Amino acid sequence: MDIPSKYDAKSVENKWYDYWMKHGFFRSEPDEREPYSIVIPPPNVTGVLHMGHMMNNTLQDVLIRRARLNGYNACWVPGTDHAAIATEAKVVAKLKAEGIEKSDLTREEFLKHAWDWTHEYGGVILEQLKKLGCSCDWDRTKFTMDDDMSASVIKVFVDLYEKGMIYRGYRMVNWDPEAKTTLSDEEVIYEERQGQLYYLSYAIEGSDEKVTIATTRPETILGDTAICINPNDERYKHLKGKKAIVPLANRAIPIIEDEYVDVEFGTGCLKVTPAHDENDKNLGDKHKLEVIDIFNEDATLNSNGLHYEGKDRFVVRKEIVKELEEKGFLVKTEDHVNKVGTSERTKAIIEPRLSDQWFLKMEELVKPALEAVLDTKEIKLFPSKFENTYRHWLENIRDWNISRQLWWGHQIPAYYYGDGEKDFVVAENADEALAKAKKQSGNEALTTADLQQDNDSLDTWFSSWLWPISVFNGILEPENKEIEYYYPTNDLVTGPDILFFWVARMIFAGYEFRGKKPFSNVYLTGLVRDKQRRKMSKSLGNSPNALKLIEEYGADGVRVGLLLSSAAGNDLLFDEALCQQGKSFSNKIWNAFRLVKGWEMADIEQPEYAVTAIKWYKNKFQQTLKEIEDQYSKYRISDALMATYKLVWDDFCSWLLEMVKPAYQQPIDEKTYREVIAIFEDNLKLLHPFMPFLSEEVWQLMEERTPEDALIVSKWPSQTDFDTEIIKNFDFASEVISGIRTIRKEKNIAFKNGISLSLINNEKADSVFDTIIKKMGNIDELSYVDEKVDGALSFRVKSNEYFIPVSGAIDVEEEIGKLEEELSYTEGFLKSVQKKLSNERFVNNAPEKVVAGEKKKETDAIAKIATLKERLISLK
Repeated sequence: MDIPSKYDAKSVENKWYDYWMKHGFFRSEPDEREPYSIVIPPPNVTGVLHMGHMMNNTLQDVLIRRARLNGYNACWVPGTDHAAIATEAKVVAKLKAEGIEKSDLTREEFLKHAWDWTHEYGGVILEQLKKLGCSCDWDRTKFTMDDDMSASVIKVFVDLYEKGMIYRGYRMVNWDPEAKTTLSDEEVIYEERQGQLYYLSYAIEGSDEKVTIATTRPETILGDTAICINPNDERYKHLKGKKAIVPLANRAIPIIEDEYVDVEFGTGCLKVTPAHDENDKNLGDKHKLEVIDIFNEDATLNSNGLHYEGKDRFVVRKEIVKELEEKGFLVKTEDHVNKVGTSERTKAIIEPRLSDQWFLKMEELVKPALEAVLDTKEIKLFPSKFENTYRHWLENIRDWNISRQLWWGHQIPAYYYGDGEKDFVVAENADEALAKAKKQSGNEALTTADLQQDNDSLDTWFSSWLWPISVFNGILEPENKEIEYYYPTNDLVTGPDILFFWVARMIFAGYEFRGKKPFSNVYLTGLVRDKQRRKMSKSLGNSPNALKLIEEYGADGVRVGLLLSSAAGNDLLFDEALCQQGKSFSNKIWNAFRLVKGWEMADIEQPEYAVTAIKWYKNKFQQTLKEIEDQYSKYRISDALMATYKLVWDDFCSWLLEMVKPAYQQPIDEKTYREVIAIFEDNLKLLHPFMPFLSEEVWQLMEERTPEDALIVSKWPSQTDFDTEIIKNFDFASEVISGIRTIRKEKNIAFKNGISLSLINNEKADSVFDTIIKKMGNIDELSYVDEKVDGALSFRVKSNEYFIPVSGAIDVEEEIGKLEEELSYTEGFLKSVQKKLSNERFVNNAPEKVVAGEKKKETDAIAKIATLKERLISLK
């Protein structure tokens, strides 16, 4: 067989991926086998492959490929998420570049543009995942805006509303002024930022007295509707019932009392702006204060902002501070660090805003999810350290704001039929809504033309929380054979950053709509960071092009490079050198295959060393297999790969093949050859989940195979008992071989010359590996002695002493040359050190440690010169 000298990843990867697809190896249908199912964390429909996707999906592919080899009916469901905020922003930007404003379009017109965008760019990432080797059941690909997926979301909304769990309320929400939509609490990232505390003077109506208020947001004074003091604060008791004048606005506002005010913070006086702070809103409700909203939806000031109308909030902050100072209202400013909420999607600073929104009650949904993870352990998190985070989030959860002021997404199925905001019904479609509206209003004359559907859409996570159920159509057809067979799924692989956004919510949905957990295990990966520990991102420009990495190092090389450093829950510090390491591993395996296939077989007796070597490796394989199975059970995929890597690189390639390799131009016995091939095949099975392309290529080149015999659907090696004694004996023998090789190298003993080896066996080491020690060390004679051998080179392994006679073993002339060269270098080094020490300025001025270091160098060099001279005398 003509095997190429180099492994060509590019041609191999295309060939075998097409082969796997052609023969339907990724497809799954319910049958009599035990299922193993995982669902892909759906990437944004308009996304492209980045390092985080590569790591996450490689881990999933490892699990799904191993499940196939273990005989499970493996089903990996792929798909994408419509990513409402991100996609709408991209479509709006594209339209703006074409001179079109979203506000000039109807909803239907805008959605046509959004679908065009999705059809053009959507799904690119799934095609890229194929390059990585991901073995998803592509026939099952889902999109969160597919008709059946959308129908599932609407059905769930109606169901929850009718249960009294969804309600509409006028509440303070997190407003993203860039995306112009609300966000849930979990989509707000709080960052510490350096700001300023502004001390402002408010005049007391009808007197010359003034009070000073401290604020971080001076622009919001235009929305002030009260000043609040603590009733126990003696400084301000006399102000009770009076009014203060808002600077610039010249409005009189009441001075109220409430123990909410912290006497110690700032001046002890609090300005109350109910429209722009949640705590202020609570005070406003309690004291029946006026609510003055000063912001437009893009965070520019509205008509309540006086002469600042139309200007951005941060521009106004600078300008209003200047005006307040000029007019004598600014007392002083101080540096102040505070936590600022930012949008998880757009990074814009969040604006608290009062708004009518839809909310989902969380109190009851949380209970089974807490119990499943923390009490019964029905769902396990790997690593378990994330249980505390999970507990904290769920025990402090608030009702979920599920409405978004976006057009791209699932439109809320609420239909308004009258003048009041309470005149609405919730239904799955307009016809059902009409019937409900007629009944609710008592007006039989209503038509669908009288219905106005809510303009908002649902939070994207409100669709993806159904993902493990809806991909198997378990909402619309709750008893269909697929949901009954594949649900609950087995493993979920995702990042800890969406533990609450997605993982916890899927658990809520699983128990609410199926009465079962959605998955058994959650493997939380770390984030991919660069060598400086920075999260990889486009803005930093520190994320390499994923496809270019595959092109340069091969998919298998990149997979190995990523996984070698991706322990569960720990961040991966990505270094391209890891991919080179993966590529080198591919080449090592390929060269080992070429070596084995290059051996000529002959009908000769199997040597004793080969019998021992193969027996050792089979036991070592079983020991490693047990370790690998344990690592897989703990989702320590990186450790499972490292154990496989060491087994194949060190034990198989570096030791076994060298131990059984026939002498130059000599044949190998058939028994050894067949056993080595069988061992190689078992190694390929362990490698396949990590390196699917290379392993399939070598497997198929081993011998002619039918599709039924392909590696991807072969059988994972079975575990058997193993002999630890032979493994321990080999470890000892390998140290002996290393000792012989070290002496040969140091003393220039040519390997072409056999030598004799004597040993004092204090360790009572087994002689089972003696034939291998002789072969690997090129030893002619190995003898056991009771006393030291005079004039011999020696080394130790534990308490055993090994001796190699000098006579005839060393090329004397070459050794003399080496020693004289080393002597000359050392004498030169000594002179340079002594010259430095003879310099009084150096000795007197250099630190004591430095001088002491130089003196030690002098002593060591003198001792080494004496040793070298003695050795030369003995050789001459």
